[in-house]
Amino acid sequence: MLKHCLILSILLFSLSLSAQTPKDSTVVVQDSTKSDLLLKQIGNGFFPTQFWNFDLRYLVKFNQYEGLRTGLGGVTNAGFSEKYRIDSYVVYGFKDHRFKYKIGGGARLNKDTKTWLNFSYTDDLEETGSSKFLTDARFFSFFEPRLLNIDLFHKHITSALSLEHQITPNLTTETQLAISNIRPTYSYSYVLDDKAYDAFETSTAKVSLQWSPFNTYDYKGDNLVETYSGYPKFSLQYTKSFKSVFDADFNFSKIDFRTIHKITHKNTSYTTGVLSLGLAQGDTPITHLYHAYPNNINKETILNRFSVAGINSFETMFFNEFFSDRFTSLVAKHYFKPFAIAKHFNPQLVLISRFAIGNMNHISRHQNLSFGTLKHGYTETGLEINKLLLGFGLSLTYRYGAYHLPEFNDNIALKFTFNITL
Repeated sequence: MLKHCLILSILLFSLSLSAQTPKDSTVVVQDSTKSDLLLKQIGNGFFPTQFWNFDLRYLVKFNQYEGLRTGLGGVTNAGFSEKYRIDSYVVYGFKDHRFKYKIGGGARLNKDTKTWLNFSYTDDLEETGSSKFLTDARFFSFFEPRLLNIDLFHKHITSALSLEHQITPNLTTETQLAISNIRPTYSYSYVLDDKAYDAFETSTAKVSLQWSPFNTYDYKGDNLVETYSGYPKFSLQYTKSFKSVFDADFNFSKIDFRTIHKITHKNTSYTTGVLSLGLAQGDTPITHLYHAYPNNINKETILNRFSVAGINSFETMFFNEFFSDRFTSLVAKHYFKPFAIAKHFNPQLVLISRFAIGNMNHISRHQNLSFGTLKHGYTETGLEINKLLLGFGLSLTYRYGAYHLPEFNDNIALKFTFNITL
């Protein structure tokens, strides 16, 4: 809400200036262009100033472990330097009473291929069981509703060196070398060779690729900019952890793949699909395994579990209910043409179906934490009615199949949705 108030304030301020000062048509066009650029920057997650672009992701967040999390962060822009940048943040959690921060920067090695050498030192939290692509740092969402419900985090202190490189406009890559000190915030031990690890070190190498073969680009001045976002899009990432390198404790490897597709129909309705696959092999602690993106709070009644639905998360799957070292998930959505009820009231119906399957070897190595696997296949279906009021809507999802629960109400998730487009 704070972000949207900020945007509204900027727009109102711009309007008030235009009402007070007479302008010719040329100035009006220039101001309109500047406003469009500002909104585009905000839509990408940044509020620009002369030397520094504030990253809106750090302003306000909330989760079950930190409570309210707030702070400041961002990255320097071309006003500071076109060859060097500083990328840092500091935040504070009001429930765990702890500061988290990142100190980082980079140097541009090649302008044409957008090649940057980056370094960072991070002391923060990470969700256990999450698997992020390095190239996802280029994507931003104003509101990440699933974050509100997460409670299983591990602390990490990570030193990293990475190289960004654009092979072609449609193919970008990032490679990272990192050393991490990891401390789960919950009771957990990983047992290997008769030794229990409740904290551990990792030394990892990652290679991540983002391929968007159907995107189109054009030059605006000296800059190559995206003019059309085509589908499907593909992401691939390989991770290797090396035991005994910088005192690391485990040998394991991971490979992650994701493809996103969108089909637009003649009546302006459209269908989206997200296919995700993950495989972890070797001595892999639960911090680096897969949870299939659950988004249901562990409370008794439907109303007590009422929260905000995510985008591609499983709304009826309880947090920490399943973990896997190999998994596949498919999320399919069909967006009907918005109902033209009134000028500013155009709700949209969305049909949803989700499926996940997975399994795990060596479950007994994971101590003090109870969970199941997805070997029988997890299914849920539902619908959303979006944009009912100020971007909010409603979501209703039903869990069925192999993991259907005995109590009927436990299979239902009723939640808010939130959608806004700049």
